[in-house]
Formats: sequence, structure tokens, C-alpha cells
Amino acid sequence: MKCPYCGSKQNRVIDSRESKGGESIRRRRECEDCNKRFTSYERVEEILYMVVKKDGRRERYDRGKILAGLLKAAEKRPIAITELEMIADEIETMLADRPEKEISTKEVGTFIMDSLRRLDKVAFVRFASVYREFKDISEFMDELKTLLNDR
Repeated sequence: MKCPYCGSKQNRVIDSRESKGGESIRRRRECEDCNKRFTSYERVEEILYMVVKKDGRRERYDRGKILAGLLKAAEKRPIAITELEMIADEIETMLADRPEKEISTKEVGTFIMDSLRRLDKVAFVRFASVYREFKDISEFMDELKTLLNDR
């Protein structure tokens, strides 16, 4: 493991803990060269999953893209990062439970929107506006009216 501060590969593990749910292991490390501490996470590398895009292209599933979209939607909102990571974890669990190893972006987007709708309405609208590619304000207003009627 390379030190993020000095780039040295000489470090030692100070503490290891299983994360919530047992999905990964959190390790506190100390660099032997600069003596700074940092955290690393170990996760089991699982079967390769593919995402089928709207135009039919297939792309490797990327947890980072899911989290980036969630973080953008939740920007300046009172949402803990752990809650967003739980949404990404749920998507991965959904993928693991499927017999086929492909999922459409439509299914992923719908799952994310449902999760955000329960978590934070503003984050939901932000995500939906990008995901559904609203063309004008009337489409945006239609989504807001639906959201208000669901209350």
C-alpha cells in the first residue's frame, strides 16, 4: 500500500476492523518513512458486472460513477456519505443477487431515484433532472408536482 503523503510503500498496519455489514475491512496504517497515518479499505473483488447503456453499449459497472452521481445530487444537503454508500452497496447487492451479470442504466437510475426520494427530496429532484434529461421547465415542474402529490 502506497502512502498518500510521501509515496513510500513501507508502512505497517496499526488497526484492522470489519466495516458495517462485513463488506470490507478498514485498516489504519502508519508510513514508516514519514510516520503519517492513513486508512485503507479492502473489499473482495467480485464477478465483473456490466451496465447496458441507453444506446446498447456495454460498460463495466463502476461504483465510483454511482457515488459521484449521488454526491453531486446530495451536494450541500444534510446527507451523510455513509447513507450514499449504503445506496451503492444496495445496488451491488441487487447485482449480486441477479442470475444475469448485466443491468440496464434504466434499472440503476430508477433504483437510485427511489432511494433518494425516500432519503431527501431535493437530492432526488437534482438526480432526476440529470438522469431524465429534462428538456424544459415544464418537465421539471411535472416532476415536482408528482413529488408534491406523493406527500
